[in-house]
Amino acid sequence: MIKFKMFMNRFRHTALMLLVALFVTKGFAQEEKPPNVILVMTDDQGIGDLGCHDNPWIKTPNIDKFYKQAVRMTDFHVSPMCTPTRAALMTGRYPVNNGTWATYKGRDALAENANTMADVFQKNGYKTAMFGKWHLGDNYPSRPTDSGFDVAIHHKAGGVGELSDYWGNSYNDDVYYVNNEPKQFSGYCTDVWFQEAMGFMDKNKDAPFFLYLPTNAPHSPLIVAEKYAAPYRHLVGDKIVGAEFYGMITNIDENFGKLEAYLKEKKLADNTILIYMTDNGSGGGLSEDGKLGFNKGFRGRKGQRTEGGHRVPFFIRWKDGKIKGGKDLNELTAHVDLIPTLAGLCNLEIPEGMKLDGIDFSPLLLNNGKLDDKRTVFVHTRQDWRTPHDKEGTAILNEKWRLVNGKELYDIEADKHQDIDVASGNKEVVEGLLSQNKAFLDVAKSGYEYQQFPVSTIGNDSQKEIKLTIQHAIGEEDGIWKPEQVASGIKNRNNTHSIKVEKAGRYKISCMRWPKECAGPILGIPTENPKNQYEYKTMHPEKVRIQIANQIKEQTVEGDMQSADFILNLEEGKTMLVNDFIENGETFGVYYTYIEYLGK
Repeated sequence: MIKFKMFMNRFRHTALMLLVALFVTKGFAQEEKPPNVILVMTDDQGIGDLGCHDNPWIKTPNIDKFYKQAVRMTDFHVSPMCTPTRAALMTGRYPVNNGTWATYKGRDALAENANTMADVFQKNGYKTAMFGKWHLGDNYPSRPTDSGFDVAIHHKAGGVGELSDYWGNSYNDDVYYVNNEPKQFSGYCTDVWFQEAMGFMDKNKDAPFFLYLPTNAPHSPLIVAEKYAAPYRHLVGDKIVGAEFYGMITNIDENFGKLEAYLKEKKLADNTILIYMTDNGSGGGLSEDGKLGFNKGFRGRKGQRTEGGHRVPFFIRWKDGKIKGGKDLNELTAHVDLIPTLAGLCNLEIPEGMKLDGIDFSPLLLNNGKLDDKRTVFVHTRQDWRTPHDKEGTAILNEKWRLVNGKELYDIEADKHQDIDVASGNKEVVEGLLSQNKAFLDVAKSGYEYQQFPVSTIGNDSQKEIKLTIQHAIGEEDGIWKPEQVASGIKNRNNTHSIKVEKAGRYKISCMRWPKECAGPILGIPTENPKNQYEYKTMHPEKVRIQIANQIKEQTVEGDMQSADFILNLEEGKTMLVNDFIENGETFGVYYTYIEYLGK
């Protein structure tokens, strides 16, 4: 009898499990799988650098096809430079609120406690990854892996081959960082990013994933295989600025087509939110006078406050979510809107206390709501360690109005190219926008991110040794960012770095002329010249001087020493490191500095 009861209990349990399984497969007993999200963002591609935006010369058939299937936000805005856009995208906060308003001089890294888009997805059970250009901090606590990404394969600083990146990188067969460890890759940079992205999806296709794919192309240097540039050679100087820029976009288009084919093959396409956008106005598709290239009728390019500097393409498709059909939405939207909008689409919980400047425009995408017509978007950036100006170098966007530099007013509907300043006839509009701007800045200026620099943290177990470069140093000069400038011995007075000492103890600070991966004597040159790219020249500094945490140390440079090493005790807290080479009484910033925690 007991055996019979055990048999019946097992039978009932098995039958129940089969019934549950039947309902689950029909989608009745559990919620549907959350959508995957893929965010593709290109670098320095303007609103006119696409065939689907009526550019008469460029060939982008795969993106054009996606454009026809997607919903297009036609009045979508970012910042006019790459780091501020990336920071606003990742944090959902404007640059003056997240503290990241420049591409160098200590204002190109996320604040130490910044919550990011990747954090939001990760905390909601998504696998997260990024491939390509980060440009929001090379050291802890601002690296991708510190900012919510499970997997990160990227180059350092603002571009492949810059002096903060791995020495010798040249877009082809480079060394990139895999979860912060250098690894040799084969192939062209854009190809690598897309290939690695598809490899990540292979491993995580059964779980919801968030994949951030910010390419470094078509940012300078303009390097691409001739087969991509050749079709545009005959247009150079007559219609377009350069064939390589267009060729790099054509290569992106080819990779985008491969991504689409992959998603279809793996049956991921329908339940994946796929976004294509760019980070600012055109960097290489327009001449300075605007006479060469195509800009979709707008004025301005990368770095400028007129429309062409910050209005960019934004295409989104989600077939299962019914975001499709090739239609335009003309409402004013911006980079800071992506976190609340994706949270709305994916049913994500946003961490309590996370500050956001943007709005959720998912009701527009889902055709079940409208936005407030009075919405205002703010553009504040400055290529300096100093805070952005209140009015100069700004753009305030509201409805049809564009207030530029706090004084020029344009009706963007009637005057797309912004040729006619109508401020004198619309003083109330100007005063109203300035009043909104003042109220916005009053709040921003009270935030610690506005007042304090982002930091590189030393003494944290997540990064045993940090690397500082002159590219990110704070100072009064324009700065240098190319390894060939280091190789040729160009001097620059920028020399200050914002540091946080997490553990009190002994530290070694090593000041070097050359990076560790291509080491050489301070008074000489490296024995290696990767890919034979650079012309090395010697320098003759007599001393190295550092100042940090109420200490000043000097060391004489002698013989074939590769670094001037300083061992000193540091207390916990934030401080500034100032480091200089001294030559004939002249001081100039140290190119490479490494800091290692030695213990108590």
